[in-house]
Amino acid sequence: MSVSAFSGERRSDVRVPVEAPARSRPAGADLCEIADLDDDALFDALSRAQALAVDGAAPHLPEVLRGRTVLVHFGEPSTRTRMSFEIAARRLGADFVAFAGDHSTSAAKGETLLDAVRNVDAMGPDVIVVRERHEGWPRALTECLRARVVNAGDGCNEHPTQGLLDALTILEAFGRSPQDGDRSLRGVRVAICGDIAHSRVAGSDLRLLPRLGAEVIVAGPAGLVDPSALPPGVAYAPSLEAAITGVDVVMMLRIQRERLPTALDLPSDAAYHALWGLSSARLELAAPHAIVMHPGPMNRGVEIADAVADGPRSRILRQVALGVAARMVVLARACDRHALLPIRSNPQDPRELR
Repeated sequence: MSVSAFSGERRSDVRVPVEAPARSRPAGADLCEIADLDDDALFDALSRAQALAVDGAAPHLPEVLRGRTVLVHFGEPSTRTRMSFEIAARRLGADFVAFAGDHSTSAAKGETLLDAVRNVDAMGPDVIVVRERHEGWPRALTECLRARVVNAGDGCNEHPTQGLLDALTILEAFGRSPQDGDRSLRGVRVAICGDIAHSRVAGSDLRLLPRLGAEVIVAGPAGLVDPSALPPGVAYAPSLEAAITGVDVVMMLRIQRERLPTALDLPSDAAYHALWGLSSARLELAAPHAIVMHPGPMNRGVEIADAVADGPRSRILRQVALGVAARMVVLARACDRHALLPIRSNPQDPRELR
């Protein structure tokens, strides 16, 4: 399998070495895409994350990953995801190492990213969390690294831990339990609106939420959504108004300007907001109990109005909080230590529902 590696802006097409030395990967599991979680693993992961978040914030459980090392390499900017992984690792007792891979490293001397990551892997980290703008990079790394690999976003493909925390947010908001499996979100209608085509968040959410029983509909302007490319069971609406009418969840996505084709002609920010922005007036089309979500970073006044982002229906900051719990479970699973995490044993106990 070929992967793209780079140092700085210099790129070359490299392949995983054919004669790579034999390696023995430790017990645990990679997470490159939502499909890496079969149903049992998915429902278990969500149940454990929900248990971690039951008192509002994920607890400190330093015995779970004591003596393990989590390394992160982000080839793209990040605030929430990177810091969430760091907090998750430290709350589980792991050593945390950040590898920049920029010109403060041997990239300045011409070393490719693949060589750099393989050398870091030789130092013995247990988990490597990666973000890169090329689709398939995390999966390719699983073929040549000893450490378990967790995808923190690969181009326009997927962002699986964001998918998990989004599902957790919806489950919590409606008092649902992932132990109900594919009925967990039955009857919950979710609208995902904006730049669907270039969003790795959409890439994971559109594959995950229907597995929990949610009805999902998407909408976005021409060039930002391709109805023919939607997963089975996901519906398409021609306008924001049509998508959000009567739904229980409205998730807005920013325009992924860093990934757009140069030839794509988009309206100005003001014009985009007028047609596709979630305002207070538009939100009234949703169900009275509807919640608002956004994976961040938000472009206020473009895809979402201030009054909505900061309003009483917003669960945007709760998404961030639940991200720590979700990533604690993913890191523990990568180290085959997730059985040490709590799991909700009685989802009907009202004291456990938020």
